[in-house]
Amino acid sequence: MAANYWASTQRRHWQFSREALLDIRQRLEDEDRNLVQQYPLPDRRHLSFFFNGRGCLPRPAKSVMLTVKYEELAKLGKRIVVRQQALATAQVYVRRFYSKVEIRHTNPYLMLATALYLACKMEECPQHIRVVVTEARNIWPGLYAIFPLLLITPNILSDYIISDVSKLGECEFSLISEMNSQLIVHHPYRTLQELQGTLSMAQEDVSLAWSILNDHYLTDLPLLFPPHVIAVTAIFLALTLKPTQAGLQAAASTAAALANASQVPKETSSTGAMPNSPQVKVQNLVSWLAEGEVDIKAVVDCSQEIISLYDVLEQYSEKTCKEQIARFVKARGLDK
Repeated sequence: MAANYWASTQRRHWQFSREALLDIRQRLEDEDRNLVQQYPLPDRRHLSFFFNGRGCLPRPAKSVMLTVKYEELAKLGKRIVVRQQALATAQVYVRRFYSKVEIRHTNPYLMLATALYLACKMEECPQHIRVVVTEARNIWPGLYAIFPLLLITPNILSDYIISDVSKLGECEFSLISEMNSQLIVHHPYRTLQELQGTLSMAQEDVSLAWSILNDHYLTDLPLLFPPHVIAVTAIFLALTLKPTQAGLQAAASTAAALANASQVPKETSSTGAMPNSPQVKVQNLVSWLAEGEVDIKAVVDCSQEIISLYDVLEQYSEKTCKEQIARFVKARGLDK
């Protein structure tokens, strides 16, 4: 089952429609409406960025890509030196967990450390629990001292100190339980590597597509679409963003053209453009999509989601995220 996405628990239990995912989250908030109103949080995508960091995040009208900026989970991953796939698995675990549990009932910092610790084991690059706890305490001083991951009674809060590594073990058990022991995650990186030769991608195209794949974990796409659709989306955006580096708007309009890919004749790839030019690569991709069985509408939806992510993060404020998370952690007595 690990090698077959179509028979996997990821496809059968952790793939949602947008409407179903919205309904799940709405029910979580409705269960404790007073708490939600008392402690408002930033846009969900801002929180994702704060927790996870970013890969490339290009912006309109910029001549160069922005450098990698690590946020909370990526900081911890960098400190303990984990593989990118383990970090990606941890990001999916966090997103799955918070589709089952309201974030204001948890210590998000403890959740991040636990998700990364578990992901490293699942991706066969295990880290010692003491190393994870020690590095997490160094990165998050003052906030990282708190309680089991799920709901607890106020009178025992002071007994839970994260320096006791058994607490991270308890959190791991809670995380596994909420995910129903469905821990195998299929990522789009493999599809990207397989299509590199088929679509005659240069190494710089692959690198940019890889960065876009890193960015997609800041969105709900891992819970909405199959990995191969996300990989094709990253390739499409890499090829359409690269020629001018100003092309988020251009990419958006090109994405709309994909909806008609089934009517693109094979001859469209034979133009006067130079072989391996950006124009020819895009035409080859569109022709390949027209001949294949990839869901074109899903690729368009994924493209628009990632482009909108880049737009919304223009208003991102790390200070606001930290303050609002600290507010409910401290107000609920979780820092004692």
